[in-house]
Amino acid sequence: MKKSVIAFAAMALFALTGSLSSAQDVERKDADFVTEYLKPTRIVWESGVENSSAVLSHYAGQAALSEKNVMVMKKGSAILVDFGKEIQGRVQIVRSLTGNGPITVRVRMGESVGEAMSDVNAKGATATNDHAMRDLHIQVPSLGVAETNRSGFRFARIDVEDDVELNVVAIRAVSEYRDLPYLGTFSCSNDRLNQIWKTGAYTVQLNMQEYVWDGIKRDRLVWIGDMHPEVTTITTVFGEQPVVKKSLDFIRDITAPDEWMNGYITYSMWWLLIQRDLYRYTGNLDYLKQQHDYISKLLDHIRENIDGDKENFKGGVRFIDWPTFSKRDVIHAGLQCVALMSMEAGAEIARVLGDSQMESSCQQTASKLRNYVPDSGGNKQAAALLSISGLGDPEACARTILNDGPNGFSTFFGYYMLEALAKAGKYEEAMKMISDYWGAMIDLGATTFWEDLEYSQVAKASRIDELVPEGAYDIHGDGGAYCYVGYRHSYCHGWASGPTSWLSQHVLGVKAVEPGYAKVKIEPHLGDLEWAEGTVPTPYGVIKVSHKKGADGKVITNISLPKGVKKVK
Repeated sequence: MKKSVIAFAAMALFALTGSLSSAQDVERKDADFVTEYLKPTRIVWESGVENSSAVLSHYAGQAALSEKNVMVMKKGSAILVDFGKEIQGRVQIVRSLTGNGPITVRVRMGESVGEAMSDVNAKGATATNDHAMRDLHIQVPSLGVAETNRSGFRFARIDVEDDVELNVVAIRAVSEYRDLPYLGTFSCSNDRLNQIWKTGAYTVQLNMQEYVWDGIKRDRLVWIGDMHPEVTTITTVFGEQPVVKKSLDFIRDITAPDEWMNGYITYSMWWLLIQRDLYRYTGNLDYLKQQHDYISKLLDHIRENIDGDKENFKGGVRFIDWPTFSKRDVIHAGLQCVALMSMEAGAEIARVLGDSQMESSCQQTASKLRNYVPDSGGNKQAAALLSISGLGDPEACARTILNDGPNGFSTFFGYYMLEALAKAGKYEEAMKMISDYWGAMIDLGATTFWEDLEYSQVAKASRIDELVPEGAYDIHGDGGAYCYVGYRHSYCHGWASGPTSWLSQHVLGVKAVEPGYAKVKIEPHLGDLEWAEGTVPTPYGVIKVSHKKGADGKVITNISLPKGVKKVK
């Protein structure tokens, strides 16, 4: 099974390679990109190094002829530094005047301490140089600066392997990101939820590079299904962003409408759902009109894969998420639900575009699909989709999702599980799931959310920001599955940001009734929170809300709406 998974992933990557290589010629013209230089916040480990504290000192950004405070490294010496948070960027080494010619050093970047201390291609090693080099040799010039390539990391290990003396003035992280204002904000009486909201926002912000990526270390690609929760977070925090449309168009342009995006059947349907949701959030009718012809042909392709009242999708990878990859019945249930959601989204888009024929065809297919309700089989992913598609009873689906707590959650489909709990009115339970599941990553040292987390591993795991004790469980190196085994596992994955948008949508309770928030409903759900406040970006400006429980338990709400936005009951 594992070989077939990798083969499918390889096929999808190969299909993208040609287009991605040509896309590398595109310059970074976006004015909102910034470069930030970070010195290490601490030294995690060192061996054979003199005056290592020098790299924690202030560096002016310019090498000089006479540097007195330098770190001295010789053959066999090494140091591991922590930059304090996950970043997308490069490692920079500055050298003073020593020796003749350049000195070669080995640099290993890691999203965890364990990964930065690991080898590539060593026996049993799972750390890789896929998507971006994270283990490489670079030459450092005398009185000069050397930098690695771009990757995703928090930790860096530097080794000197030549029989030389290297005087290091500075080790810095060169962080590159879009310096976007957080137009959307969230704060409440539970600090843990506040931290989770911010971590989800930061995770997606790092993945907003030339395109919206799924991961900044591995999966530096436009995976369109994964983008659905990412786009929801982006619009919640940053408002309408051109990079979203650029990414949607990129996949559209390299995928014929009778093919499946990224080679995955559901991903073409998620693209369709993103188009519908993006219009709801932004009200950008001009952009939606540009998609009309493609959407019409894609809907025809989806309908061709409906057999009576059941899905019968072929020609691509049948996929919901990785933890359910080998569960055929779950995938069947999921595809039935996503197909129905696609037809209903298609009908909604058709009404907006004034295409009565497309609307009628979508409604007829949706009506057929509603006649068949697959069983969730006690699976949380299937239950979530059955609930939000309207095929399943919300209360029954919620019981399945709440069974055994966060066990069975996934960082991708966790968002849809939370949506299903909200549909059943289980807001307090959903917030506890957020605190337990996403909070567990923060408890283990995460500053961004991961590609996946098997919750049952949390209790036995060591922290990712410390050396793994002898005999302890390394959740990064020892965990993972399918295409993300061990250190290949991405620890900054945009699809994991779901709690950020969920908390804004359901706790603040700001819902768009008309596209672009021209009309809104404000329905807060505080659960056991004492108060919550925040902002939601719209094309008209920012909506501000605050909710506070009074002495009688009733919620007192204050609202500030920008001109052009109307509140309705």
